[in-house]
Amino acid sequence: MFGLDTSLTILLIVCLLAACIFEFINGFHDTANAVATVIYTNSLKPHVAVVWSGIWNAIGVFAGGIAVAMGISNLLPVEILTDTNIYHNVALIISLLLTAIMWNLGTWYFGIPCSSSHTLVGSILGVGLTYSFIAEKPGNYVNWAKASEIGMSLFISPLFGFSLAILLMYTLRQVLKKKTIFKEPDGNNPPPFWIRLILLLTCTSVSFSHGSNDGQKGVGLMMLILIAIVPTYFTIDTSREPYEFKKNISSIEYVLNKVNPAYLDLSDSFEYVKVKRYVGELKVQMDTTKDFNAIDVTSKYNIRKDLIVLGKSTKKLLDSESINLSVMDKKALKHEVTALKSLTDYAPYWVILMISISLGLGTMIGWKRIVVTIGEKIGKQHLTYAQGASSEIVAAGTITLSTYLGLPVSTTQVLSSGIAGSMVASKGIKNLQGGTIRNIAIAWILTLPVCITVSGLLYYILRMIL
Repeated sequence: MFGLDTSLTILLIVCLLAACIFEFINGFHDTANAVATVIYTNSLKPHVAVVWSGIWNAIGVFAGGIAVAMGISNLLPVEILTDTNIYHNVALIISLLLTAIMWNLGTWYFGIPCSSSHTLVGSILGVGLTYSFIAEKPGNYVNWAKASEIGMSLFISPLFGFSLAILLMYTLRQVLKKKTIFKEPDGNNPPPFWIRLILLLTCTSVSFSHGSNDGQKGVGLMMLILIAIVPTYFTIDTSREPYEFKKNISSIEYVLNKVNPAYLDLSDSFEYVKVKRYVGELKVQMDTTKDFNAIDVTSKYNIRKDLIVLGKSTKKLLDSESINLSVMDKKALKHEVTALKSLTDYAPYWVILMISISLGLGTMIGWKRIVVTIGEKIGKQHLTYAQGASSEIVAAGTITLSTYLGLPVSTTQVLSSGIAGSMVASKGIKNLQGGTIRNIAIAWILTLPVCITVSGLLYYILRMIL
């Protein structure tokens, strides 16, 4: 397979299957976020709810794009993946996969809602930090800028969900005259049709948005595996033709020539020089290449590295106040750089399909443990229709916005905090179960340091062995 010997082919298959297992676990670990409300309000039977959620999770993977996936895959600088000993790359992949799977399974077993995003990001950072200590060439081998951006997203989103759920519950009480929606279900009887329809729509929205965001994490993970083990085929999109990008490069050069360096401050001048340098290198590469399949893997890595740096430096320039470009020129520059980056920001159809199936099937299995926590153990009262609907509206909206911004977000944390906020909005802070909130908070705090430590140690050990 892909020109690898038998042992590496087996390792590649094992790693790809492990990525699918991670996404499968992510499915049943996070299923509760979508189905708990419809189950505990008798809007859907459990077996119907999980199948319905699984279908929309799978659809969401295809509809979400790949911005979040690329954010995950770009957490590790290209230098780590260019190790001439491919078994070291295998050690890297196995370490972060094992760590992520073990932590997710452990928290699921104890019924603790936990962030798969935190788990995966922590595992990736762990191997990056370890490599920084053992690399022959000293350097920074963690993309701290991207890590900080992702970390801020993961930190703020649950606080945002908690606050917005309180605000939404308050608004509903002021606007809605019918108070039926604020009542608890009557035994096992389903809610009125209009409430049931609202809850079904919110369940569908959370499922779809979860697939569009969390599914991309699996896609990004699988792309990391492919780039690390078979870089010849997956470092860049070799199905594209070099001539496709010549126009983009010419347009970028045209806009850059409008910039007057004299008006730039020191840091912006540095970024401007970098952008011009990498655009020049890419232009030479595109002019001298007729087929991406014909160039060696080092050249492909260099193209990937140039495009990643180009994207970062261009963003800094566009965000700067000292760059003297019109709004139209800034939009044109951003558009052309994004088009150029499509050479690296891609995922084959079969990768997206595998992750979609894994997440969809996982959603239909193993859901009950977390559902019980979400539905019964966060608040002291039974979940009302309004609490279920408001928490899911908040979750779906937050996740959709994060996907649009290309940021991973924890569905578990957003919806759990949304339900907590809706409980507080009903009867105050005393309406929360302290033990459950404490366990969720501890898992939230420990996930990153535990995953960083475990994956880092595993990587060091496996690297020595392999």
